Amino acid sequence: MSQHHLASSKPISKSAKQVRYQLLIVCLLVTLLISITLAVMIGPVPIPPLQVWQIALSQVLPGFTGNWSPAQVQIVWFIRFPRVLLAVLVGAGLSVVGVTMQALVRNPLADPYILGVSSGASVGAVCVILFGIFSSLEIYAISFGALIGALVSSVIVFFLAQRQGRISATRLILAGVAMSYLFSAMTSFLTLKAGTGDGVRRVLFWLLGGLSGAKWTDLTLPLVALVFGLGYLGLQARSLNALLMGEETATVLGTNTDGFRKQLFLVTSLLTGVIVAVAGAIGFVGLMIPHSVRFLVGSDHRRVLPTSLLLGGIFLIWADVLSRILVAPEELPVGIITAMFGAPFFIWLMQRNGGGVNGGK
Repeated sequence: MSQHHLASSKPISKSAKQVRYQLLIVCLLVTLLISITLAVMIGPVPIPPLQVWQIALSQVLPGFTGNWSPAQVQIVWFIRFPRVLLAVLVGAGLSVVGVTMQALVRNPLADPYILGVSSGASVGAVCVILFGIFSSLEIYAISFGALIGALVSSVIVFFLAQRQGRISATRLILAGVAMSYLFSAMTSFLTLKAGTGDGVRRVLFWLLGGLSGAKWTDLTLPLVALVFGLGYLGLQARSLNALLMGEETATVLGTNTDGFRKQLFLVTSLLTGVIVAVAGAIGFVGLMIPHSVRFLVGSDHRRVLPTSLLLGGIFLIWADVLSRILVAPEELPVGIITAMFGAPFFIWLMQRNGGGVNGGK
């Protein structure tokens, strides 16, 4: 009787977990929709929630009309909606990269900027802002410059991290940290040489990360990168699970760890570079969200990846709302808000894991 009970309890337990996971995803989707609505409503000119979606429908469906002014259309559709949706994409992207980075280097303190990609992107963006490089690209100049800088940094880290043709997780971290310091020093030097003025102010605002001035055209690149990146990572979820268990275990389970690490490095670098190119250096999202998600759904990447995607988007929406209202009518870079939450979280996580680079275990 006891054996029969134990045998029958397993599928029930798995079924209960699956139901809880599905309910969590539904709740997060509803929360995301509510967050988008509220974030578009909030501002110096408040917009009723029904009108938010009526205006959105009027832009999508020809012939759909209602009682609103051209100014309200401008505010809702051309100013607030692109900004809120960019927050969703950036928060989701940083969270997914954070999940991948922590599996790639098997370090619970890893985040998307550990490879020095962000610092490289910053050098590229600063060159555009201060010296007008790629100015012929007009509104895409900063994004292109940041992406070039991110790719250059990624290539250097990639070659430094290799030893006898294989990528070492430890060398990857050390090379990333070294390049991060080098490119940060270059950014500081360029900023100091530029003196004072509007360009320097724009550089500082960009370095702290921000979503202000977002346009619909800014959404295309991060959306494409996120779709392809998430699609690849979703297909490799089992290999990510194996990698998290250690290199020997992953090899036994049939994963080519060296080749897989190279692929993950390429995907995370490109995705991080695209995100930094459109939103600047927004820290700590990729550190906090994956850990919060693992508390909710465990460590299976088939669940961690989609849950992190949604929770990261929701988090950055509200971080951006706070950046708009805390010192209104002025505006804070959203990177300051994420750091206010992220720094205490990092300290707590470091203490919880014994302060070791490998989690203290």
